Amino acid sequence: MFSAALSSWLVHPLRGWMGEANNNLLMKQTILVTGGTGFIGSHTTVELIEAGYQVVVVDDLSNSKIEVLDGIEKITGIRPAFEQIDLRDKEATERVFKKYPQIDGIIHFAASKAVGESVQKPLLYYRNNIVSLINLLELMPQYDVKGIIFSSSCTVYGQPKPENLPVTENAPHQKATSPYGNTKEVNEQIIYDYIHSGAPIKSILLRYFNPIGAHPSALIGELPNGVPNNLIPYVTQTAAGIREQLTIFGNDYNTPDGTCIRDYIYVVDLAKAHVAAMRRVLDDADSPAIDYFNIGTGRGNSTLEIVQTFEKATGVKLNWKFGPRREGDIEKIWGDCSKANKILGWSADTPLEDVLASAWKWQKTLSDR
Repeated sequence: MFSAALSSWLVHPLRGWMGEANNNLLMKQTILVTGGTGFIGSHTTVELIEAGYQVVVVDDLSNSKIEVLDGIEKITGIRPAFEQIDLRDKEATERVFKKYPQIDGIIHFAASKAVGESVQKPLLYYRNNIVSLINLLELMPQYDVKGIIFSSSCTVYGQPKPENLPVTENAPHQKATSPYGNTKEVNEQIIYDYIHSGAPIKSILLRYFNPIGAHPSALIGELPNGVPNNLIPYVTQTAAGIREQLTIFGNDYNTPDGTCIRDYIYVVDLAKAHVAAMRRVLDDADSPAIDYFNIGTGRGNSTLEIVQTFEKATGVKLNWKFGPRREGDIEKIWGDCSKANKILGWSADTPLEDVLASAWKWQKTLSDR
């Protein structure tokens, strides 16, 4: 018994520290989650662990905190392996694959992601979002990594024409409205070209819409460093008195109430979509080498509706005002997600009020710390 356990630990250093209670998981697949301490990455890490996968998290902590690992551990009972690296550094990235040679698949979240900031700092976005992906793709065949789930975005559709709403995966791609959106378009093309060239990997590109909410435990949630760029954390921080006032950017759009319309998806539902996609890439021999899925609710809600629904769900009145339009924002978009419903066996069905209530619960947890 001793020699067998020791042998397992030597062969699988990641798995060995998880203890004898998890010896039955030794043959489970190991997933590298880049940006795994971020908002979507942390929730996906939880869902992967609860689905039986073993996880290695890498993050440079530029827009997240190491304490997120504590929340993951409290929820799952397992603390994932963690490496703090910048994926633009190929040598540092390769050291991760050497340290954890059993990695089967990658879920790639790590990227700069603020639309407004990307307009102001385009080169930062092109360097960070594109170079990191290229490094991962180059290393995958060398270390026998079979598949990658890419965190893409509905921004690849640009501003869809009215006849293309809700957008399907086959909708024409309009010109990106921001450098951030363009990096997603470019990265999709890089993955396609690489696989088309004969690279021995598979990929699913998930084009998701607007993730919001927090884990029902309130142990993890959206935790941006500094002033939030996304709507919901600004809403909750305003409700908590951290921010003086919320600004709704633009009330003269061609929408029913004049504010932008988005497809807001619960982050836990989104995380489960990544697990379904990884399962298809690694376990379904008949799946295509590359595929694309919209991940959303299939419904559109305006910014003003979000504010009003938040107030209804929480009983908290927000101090808000209208401001001028923000450069790079898309007027209205929501997705047709029937392909993911059918092929991945996945759906997003958490009510919006419950999602917004979870975000407020998370904010109150932060305020109590």
